[in-house]
Order: sequence, then C-alpha cells, then structure tokens
Amino acid sequence: MTTRRNFIAATALLASAAHVRSALAQAAKDGAKQADFLFVQTAKGMTYNKATRKLTLQGVSPITVFFSDRPERIAGNMQTSAFVPFWSKGKDSFLSNPPNADLSILEGGKLQQVVVVLQSPELKGDSLAYTVKVLEGELPAKGAQASVFIDVIGMPLTPVSYAGAARRRAFIR
Repeated sequence: MTTRRNFIAATALLASAAHVRSALAQAAKDGAKQADFLFVQTAKGMTYNKATRKLTLQGVSPITVFFSDRPERIAGNMQTSAFVPFWSKGKDSFLSNPPNADLSILEGGKLQQVVVVLQSPELKGDSLAYTVKVLEGELPAKGAQASVFIDVIGMPLTPVSYAGAARRRAFIR
C-alpha cells in the first residue's frame, strides 16, 4: 500500500509540475506582471566556520516560507529541497546574482542579527550549509534558533499562483 501511495503521489506531483511549468512559461512569454517574493528559513541551530565562510543551519525546517510584497499579498510554502536549485545557471538565478539575507540568531539568550550574502547552498538531511559573505555584523561560531530572511526575487504571477515553487528561469529553457 505504501508503495502504491508513493507512486500515486509522485505521479500527481509530476503532473502538477508539468502544468505549473507550462503556466510559468506562458506567463513569462506573455510578459505577465511580476511579483516580488521574500523567503524565510528557520533552523534549531547554526554554526559558522570563519576560515571557510561556511554557515550551517542545523535542524533546518523542511519547509521554506515565501510571501510577496504588496499589492499582490501572496503567501505559501515550498520544500526547502526545491529552494536550493535557485542557485543553478540562468540570467535571473541566485548563481549570477546571490541574494542578501538577514540572519537572526539567539546566542547566549541574546538576539543577534547579521546581514550576509548567501552562496553555494548544500542540503544534506536536515543541515543546510551556505558559503556566506558577511556584509554587516559578526557571525558567532554557534547559535540557536536561527531565522534567515532572504531578499526579494521577482517572479511572474501565474493563474495557478505557484510563483514560489520554482524560479521562472528553471522552466524556460
């Protein structure tokens, strides 16, 4: 039964992904209106290796939340594993234009905020590592309850309002 359920779920996911791919491609081709999306990731803890500039979110949520700025007011969530491919090749990808992020961390019971540029994500289980460039503040070697507020991404609005699930460039080749 579990295998059949998994197969049915995977088939449904592939079918909906094809529909979304088509809708996003059509929206981009038709010059659809853009919406600006922000992303939030949370984790139970974090570590930072200054020598390698590696920030690791430990116990990262499997869900990344997204929301748009006014006037669209679109909100939703996506699998964190689906967020990582935003760093692939493409004109509008994070690879060519890495996002800024505000990292809020509890260190010794005190809230600390650091502004970073996020690069080269690596998701392994419930650990998500980024190579970071610190723009403002100082990252502690270790902290708890980390939240990452990731900068705006412009994406086309679509009839299925699925803008947060994949970058436009991932569907238009």
